[in-house]
Amino acid sequence: MSYRAFSSLTEPARKTGLWRLALGLVLTGVVTFLLGQLLFGLVMLAAPSDSSAALAGALHRADTPLAMLVLLLSMGALGIGAMLAARVVHDRAPLTLIGPLPLALGQFLRVGLASALTALLGAALMIWALDEPLEPGLPALRWLALLPLALVGILIQTSSEELLFRGYLQSQLAARLPQPWVWLTVPSALFALGHYAPGTYGGAAVSVAIWAFLFGLAAADLTARSGTLGPAIALHFTNNIVAMALVSPRGDMSGLALMRWPFGPSDTEALMRMLPVDLVTLLVSWLAARLVLRR
Repeated sequence: MSYRAFSSLTEPARKTGLWRLALGLVLTGVVTFLLGQLLFGLVMLAAPSDSSAALAGALHRADTPLAMLVLLLSMGALGIGAMLAARVVHDRAPLTLIGPLPLALGQFLRVGLASALTALLGAALMIWALDEPLEPGLPALRWLALLPLALVGILIQTSSEELLFRGYLQSQLAARLPQPWVWLTVPSALFALGHYAPGTYGGAAVSVAIWAFLFGLAAADLTARSGTLGPAIALHFTNNIVAMALVSPRGDMSGLALMRWPFGPSDTEALMRMLPVDLVTLLVSWLAARLVLRR
């Protein structure tokens, strides 16, 4: 497969000046901040006054179902900001950031099935290699009841990130600069920067950011090869279902997980032991996605 299909995302790009792209990113950031603050403000207003402090702490940690759902929903502002930037700054129809919708949906389903199988296999290998048993998360019946909301929330979060980094940033860069290394690496680097969190991951923060960069490259490659956001969203969606709704580290962003790893995100040694398996899982998922896209 080549990158010829990527023209379905780059041809609709208009007003491709780099200063416009910078302005669009600023607009996206402003929209994301304002909508996020509005959502958190509404949630706090709806909470009883005697529980507002506890809720504020939970929203910061995302370690309860409500807090995690609010966090996932707030990420939808990224997608709204990217589509608004496409329309206002570039005079571009927002849906052209996705590509032909029937094709995108078909590719999403095929890649989603393949990447889900590999993500589950990777998680099973990590569980098998653990020295300690998993810790319980949500009770099974409550987890099942919340699962539809969790899936919708994760789909909003992952689709919004892909709309920004691959649908908007990658396609606008490619319409301006023909060199693939630019529009493959720059969005991936910014994606990695967004995942660099020393306060959360401690000594493993750089390694986590490198993993995010490689994930961004895989998603960027699949987008360019397929000509839609479907495969990238599917890869991101299945990865985050396993990481957020099935098994997550204890503590931050664990509010929707059925099970929890016996360590937190700041446990550098444990994270560094898991990252090689995560990288192999990502590689196999990417190769599986490329294989199913050939059919």
